[in-house]
Amino acid sequence: MNYCSVCGCKLEKRFLKNEGDIPFCSNCDTFRFPVFNAAVSMLILNQPLDKVLLIQQYQKKDNILVAGYINQGERAEDAVAREVSEEVGLEISHISPNQSQFYAPSNTLILNYSCIAQQEDIALTDEVDKAQWFGLDEARQAIKPNSLAQYFLESFLTKQGK
Repeated sequence: MNYCSVCGCKLEKRFLKNEGDIPFCSNCDTFRFPVFNAAVSMLILNQPLDKVLLIQQYQKKDNILVAGYINQGERAEDAVAREVSEEVGLEISHISPNQSQFYAPSNTLILNYSCIAQQEDIALTDEVDKAQWFGLDEARQAIKPNSLAQYFLESFLTKQGK
């Protein structure tokens, strides 16, 4: 963040006790903490926990995870359930945090969760072009290489000892 979101003046770094160097607006005489978007992405597992759901969106052939932005005032866990329902029509349970990662291109902190689908019957919406269940080893091969989706999948599988 280089400019004040209130007055537009150039920010300078100033030391704030217990915080370090923080952007400061000398015109407003106040510190401006970073502002960023928040989103969730989900590893959706079937009930036997041997498959993960991957999707394709926006006419791209890359297999990725279901994801979406958190609405203002919404809990991340509620966003997980809402996005899964909106995009693939599944009800989920056992929502558990996995990893988080900042994604600079969209200035977004992405919180990744694992969850368990109550059924395997997918109901696609216009937000998703294709959705498919993959065995865990198959998912490793099918997921978009060098992506956050791959990072989240690998982190989860490593934690599970797979």
